[in-house]
Amino acid sequence: MNAEKLEKLKRFQSDHGNPYVETVYDKTQSISDLRDAFAEGKQALTAGRMMTRRGHGKSCFFHIGDATGTIQGYARKDVMGDELFDLFMGLDLGDIIGIEGEMFMTRTGEPTIMIKSFKLLSKMLHDLPEKWHGLTDVETRFRKRYVDLLANREVAQLFATRSRIVSYIRSFFEREGFMEVETPMLHPIPGGAAGRPFITHHNALDIDIYMRIAPELYLKRLLVGGYDRVYEINRSFRNEGLSVKHNPEFTMLEAYATYCDYTLHMRMTEELIRSIARDVLNTDKLVFGDKEIDLSQPFKVLSLADTLKEEFGIAYDDSQDVFIDKMKDKLAIKGNLSRMQILNLIEDLIEEKFFGTSPIFVTDYYTWMSPLAKAKKDNQYIAERFELFVAGMEVANAYSELNDPIEQKERLLGKMKTEEELPKKLDEDFIEALEFGMPPAAGLGIGIDRLVMLLLNKTSIKEVILFPLLRPETDKTGDSPAG
Repeated sequence: MNAEKLEKLKRFQSDHGNPYVETVYDKTQSISDLRDAFAEGKQALTAGRMMTRRGHGKSCFFHIGDATGTIQGYARKDVMGDELFDLFMGLDLGDIIGIEGEMFMTRTGEPTIMIKSFKLLSKMLHDLPEKWHGLTDVETRFRKRYVDLLANREVAQLFATRSRIVSYIRSFFEREGFMEVETPMLHPIPGGAAGRPFITHHNALDIDIYMRIAPELYLKRLLVGGYDRVYEINRSFRNEGLSVKHNPEFTMLEAYATYCDYTLHMRMTEELIRSIARDVLNTDKLVFGDKEIDLSQPFKVLSLADTLKEEFGIAYDDSQDVFIDKMKDKLAIKGNLSRMQILNLIEDLIEEKFFGTSPIFVTDYYTWMSPLAKAKKDNQYIAERFELFVAGMEVANAYSELNDPIEQKERLLGKMKTEEELPKKLDEDFIEALEFGMPPAAGLGIGIDRLVMLLLNKTSIKEVILFPLLRPETDKTGDSPAG
């Protein structure tokens, strides 16, 4: 807190009352509305934060801004009167004010408000970084996002664009006949995806519960209950490391449709990404890092099973143990490999090998890698599944859902024997739900944060999450909090 500004606040409160008592201010127009509907002599009543000010004796120009933009104001002593003008000149950059006046155009063609009166609505008690020229320290930007939004206009615009992208996704799925639903974030048994859960305790029930890893098993219960098409834009949590692609709390889209297979979601995912780029960003090409990604052409398709046969000599019908041994031998890895480590190695291989200019659907995952996916009719070792990689980064995962309760139980029990991350407990209620009969269906998951990264050319997930999780400031060991 700035001591000089605090003293200014105390003097203002003593002479003019407490500015914080104001709750309602009749802000009749946003700043962008004022600019768009400019008319000479029009009365203006708006509010915002003082961004700049330059005085000229008995007058001064200034800018105030809100979420929609900025507009110039002009204060003159002979218009406002001595006392009010002097009070205005005692304001600081960052103060939030309401202003009332009349619109006019300057000789340089700038729409401007000649103010007659103002009201202080909130006092800035800190100095803004670099006097509004931008906040550049990465850690401070993420840790104090509210300052980042104030100082960096492009950051505020980025999150406004993210909001438009999410709204577009909702409208897209509604046009496709999907109903939006909400499922629990607290689970008695974690499941629906691989990952280590966050564990907490419910005092009233005296039970341990888990933050949601994925909503999948609850959404499938809704298919059993009779809904044909459902989706959820959900917050999920995984108690894992931080990286440029991973935040422990993240946003996912999951969508499920009955009486179809995973190829529906290949079509929908491609159409969704292309239409977001065209309709929200007005482009057919994305720039990500040093790559230009052409979305106008059909996405490519790659068989994972064929690629691993070529790279590692792995056959379709190799057991999981044989698969691991061949990978370890080729990569010179010693020790055991968990299922999660195997999937990460495969993802790294794909990212390294196929960081191209076209999105690519990777298909033909092994059935043992996909415990919730249906196997192909003509090849029990290969699942009806795809993952979408764009610029080498996985952004979507989909498969035809396994709806055989007997096989599903066997698969989950087998997975539990090799899965280190999850508690060793079967979701018996989910199996019972399948026993009531789930229609043939396909499910899709899209990482919203990663998708926004790609669409807006941000190479760190922290750039597209308003308040990413960071290491505490007092902990100066290990990786950088912003890393």
